[in-house]
Amino acid sequence: MENLLRPVIVVGGAVVLTLVIGWASDLLLRKADDRHHETPLWGLLRRGRIPYQLVLCAALLRGSYDEAELLQEHRVGIGRSLTLVLIGSTAWLVIRIAAAIVQTSYERYASARAQRDPARVRRVRTQVALIMRVVSAVVGVMAVAAMLLTFPAMRAAGASLLASAGIVGIVAGVAAQSTLSNMFAGFQIAFGDMVRLGDVVVVDGEWGTVEDVTLTYLTVRTWDERRITMPVSYFTSKPFENWSRGTPQMTGIVYWHLDHSAPTELMREKLRDILRECPAWDGRDYGLVVTDSTPNTLQVRALVTAKDADDVWTVRVAVREQMIRWLAEHHPYALPRVNTAGAVPPPGRVPSRTPWEEFRTDHRAYEKPRTGRG
Repeated sequence: MENLLRPVIVVGGAVVLTLVIGWASDLLLRKADDRHHETPLWGLLRRGRIPYQLVLCAALLRGSYDEAELLQEHRVGIGRSLTLVLIGSTAWLVIRIAAAIVQTSYERYASARAQRDPARVRRVRTQVALIMRVVSAVVGVMAVAAMLLTFPAMRAAGASLLASAGIVGIVAGVAAQSTLSNMFAGFQIAFGDMVRLGDVVVVDGEWGTVEDVTLTYLTVRTWDERRITMPVSYFTSKPFENWSRGTPQMTGIVYWHLDHSAPTELMREKLRDILRECPAWDGRDYGLVVTDSTPNTLQVRALVTAKDADDVWTVRVAVREQMIRWLAEHHPYALPRVNTAGAVPPPGRVPSRTPWEEFRTDHRAYEKPRTGRG
């Protein structure tokens, strides 16, 4: 009877104690979160309750397993398995705690500077994301190394591994050259303030918003909700447009190709009226000039301003559409025309030959007479 009750009491007590401590800790974190609304730290720490309970349960079972006297023939294997679970859950808990602390610090910084310096907030957000990826990678590597060192064979091979570390490092560096270059490019982007999360960029002719930045690749979400994934080394080796660099204010351009009789003065007045009714226009500047002319049309250009790239697009399409509609309704003669009819002869003169006959007659006048042998 004692052989049956001992393992039940030990294992059951460890599980029950884990559940009680986990419930009490979660209750305290919930009360702290309700009491301190100004900081999200306590709510973020609650996300670590699962790895926290795994750490407690694995530690209690590992410490009391010898007292349970359960499956003694598999004592080494079970003890090592519990040790592996303890190491893995500890690494998981450390990552969750670090994420909660870093996220809390970022949200405090962002709430204080979001209105004054949004570009710097995006820069810090990019750096925080990359720092968390680095922390997760380092903790994961250390956890895997600690798990491997629990095996005696790995500890015995440690000396030889250290002796050959130089050669292995050289080989790995050559083999992973592109990966390492992308990784260092990721650090350069994060701390060099080249590209930030939320920036509006143009790469390879595609306009989009930076959605994700990792140590090796960067994701751009286009206006039609496509995702372009590019290596971060692209942004350190090739030129690209960053519309969010500096101030987000932008100047947009609208072109029309019109007839030479287009009323440009009236178009300037109409442009002013259109912009006054457009909420996306920031009121900084506008203008309308004739920039070029061809034998058939005039090229008219309008300049408009807006507070960011999204608003400048809205202003451009509104100005283009409303100006064309106004010209079609009130000044249809200003729209470009293509002449397809033949020339009208002067009054009283009727052509005796068609244009083709005149061309053939004039062409034959320049032909050399043919001579042949017969």
